Amino acid sequence: MIRLLLVDDHPVVRAGLRAVLAPVDGIEVVAEAGTAADALAAAQRETIDVVLMDLRLGSGGDGVHATESIRALPNPPRVLILTTYETDADILRAVRAGATGYLLKDADPDDLVRAIGSAAAGETVLAPPVAARLLGRMQSPDTALTQRELEIVGRLADGDSNRDIARTLTISEATVKSHLVHIFDKLGVDSRTRVVAEARRRGLL
Repeated sequence: MIRLLLVDDHPVVRAGLRAVLAPVDGIEVVAEAGTAADALAAAQRETIDVVLMDLRLGSGGDGVHATESIRALPNPPRVLILTTYETDADILRAVRAGATGYLLKDADPDDLVRAIGSAAAGETVLAPPVAARLLGRMQSPDTALTQRELEIVGRLADGDSNRDIARTLTISEATVKSHLVHIFDKLGVDSRTRVVAEARRRGLL
């Protein structure tokens, strides 16, 4: 029996997942959580095999941080991200946090059930669009943005100045400028505005 923890800040989503999984032999939903803190507490309190984790938990925290905390526990459960977000930045953050898999919420119920079984067995599970993005990064490493560069692009999208970015990321303005040179080159653009536009076109934001 695979013991499951559902983590999503929308009760209706959790109820829907329960309804989908209730008839499935071999899977039992033993706990739910709507915030990162509640997810960690449930993982500590219950014996969990797989966590179905939403990436964005509203005011209740961040699914990536929750994943990191849960994966740091002794004998941690596997974490399977189930979200609507598929940008490079989101995917990389989740994988680096220790997620076993990354599925999109438009997944077929049968695919979700199979993914839960695979995650419980320790296998990596990726939705086809997610796998394609990661493969693209592997095949074009010279043009793929680093995690830091993705963070800076995100700050640019928020309208931050170089000084703001330096302060937020605790780096020097000179370092920010150096990163921007690399970002411009990799994206083939020549302005901050075009960085944001091109990043959105590529699904990086």
